[in-house]
Amino acid sequence: MNKVNKENIAFINNYSYATGAYAVINKNIAMELDEFGEYKYIEKECFEMDSSKFNIDLNEDKISRDLFAKNPNIKYDARVGYYQKIYAGHVIEGDFRKNASSGGFGTWIFKELFEKRLIDGVIHVKENKDKESPILFKYDISKSIEEIKAGAKTRYYPVEFSQVINKIKEKPGNYAIIGTPSFIMSIRLLARQDPVVNERIKYTIGLICGHQKSSKFADCLAWQVGIEPGNLKSINFRKKIPNFPANRYGVEITGLVKGKEITITKHMSEMIGHNWGQGFFKSYASDFTDDVMNETADVTLGDAWLPEYTEDSDGNNVILVRDDTILKIIEDGIATNKIKINEISVDTIVKSQASHFQHTQNELGYRLYKKDKAGEWRPETRVQASNDIPYFRRKIQDLRMEISKQSHTSFHKAVQLNDFNYFVNRMNKYTRKYDRIYYISKISKKGPKDLISKIFNKILMKLKVK
Repeated sequence: MNKVNKENIAFINNYSYATGAYAVINKNIAMELDEFGEYKYIEKECFEMDSSKFNIDLNEDKISRDLFAKNPNIKYDARVGYYQKIYAGHVIEGDFRKNASSGGFGTWIFKELFEKRLIDGVIHVKENKDKESPILFKYDISKSIEEIKAGAKTRYYPVEFSQVINKIKEKPGNYAIIGTPSFIMSIRLLARQDPVVNERIKYTIGLICGHQKSSKFADCLAWQVGIEPGNLKSINFRKKIPNFPANRYGVEITGLVKGKEITITKHMSEMIGHNWGQGFFKSYASDFTDDVMNETADVTLGDAWLPEYTEDSDGNNVILVRDDTILKIIEDGIATNKIKINEISVDTIVKSQASHFQHTQNELGYRLYKKDKAGEWRPETRVQASNDIPYFRRKIQDLRMEISKQSHTSFHKAVQLNDFNYFVNRMNKYTRKYDRIYYISKISKKGPKDLISKIFNKILMKLKVK
């Protein structure tokens, strides 16, 4: 037995997504948002806890092997994990696609499971019912089709599931849950040591997620349209814009300006922090995971970021299926014209998330190498520490981590000063440098002649302007 104290909790928080799993395991741990808008584990009092319950020796390979490997129809690829079929497309039935961030499959699968009485409820992220709370979104339980549909849409916002998992432990029933890789993995680990969780969580839908954001990401977007921190009422992070490609979505923000409620929609590409690669307000733990395709989920859903699909402003999903029941639901959906999908290859789904794979798997080794070189503890991953990536890619990785760190601290200071320009000016120093290095990195792949030519032409253009 190990004593858990403030030091241990702080250590856990450094590399944890704070899903709420530890707060389910032990009631002496609580969940709170810190001053930077991220959930952290807080100890209520010093206590003894069996550290084996944390299952720290288990990774996604071991969990997914136990879950899926015995299926005679299963296939395996190291990049995506186990799978039976992989598709891309969208839901035709009803308004599922219209109300979704992309192709509508998450809510539609939940609806199918519910109608077939395979589940009694859905655990997903919804708007916080407590309008007096500054927290905009929370995990909640839906027990009707209407409630399930109300929980559609992607939320780039921190959540934790301890409250809802404790609720289902008290109330018998069959449930499905949706979440990013860290949340689905946490549920799998909980299920291995908690028989009630294991019995009641019947299906898991995994989302592909580049990284997790703090609540300050929403505040930052709102402040850019004049809604100061504390006055944001609601936000739609993925508003579809007709006649624009699916990856050119908007953000719809509602809040108070001088006491009056306003709603403003802007293209996300116009907003500071829109560049996902730069990692504004990124959770630190996001840089130390190697799971791109949510490998322990029964089915994984993501955006079909492929040229043949992004031109459709209504959006499309990629769907990787591992579970037999969900595969049957999808096959029936094809047969009854409820959905429109095409089977795709592993290479194609990897291509749809190419940047994510590069950062999360191909270049993770460099971030681990830096930790090892500094003599600092870091999580064990399936990727080995390595310095073997091109020079400019190392510089990009260095800047991504610095931008992430600076976005948290600089925004916190800007709020204290009530000066958004402080944040803008601080971050511009890093993003300008990032853009320059990223540009050089891209053209350097074409060879030294192209690199010299591009730089020379850029200098000529500047001279002409002068």
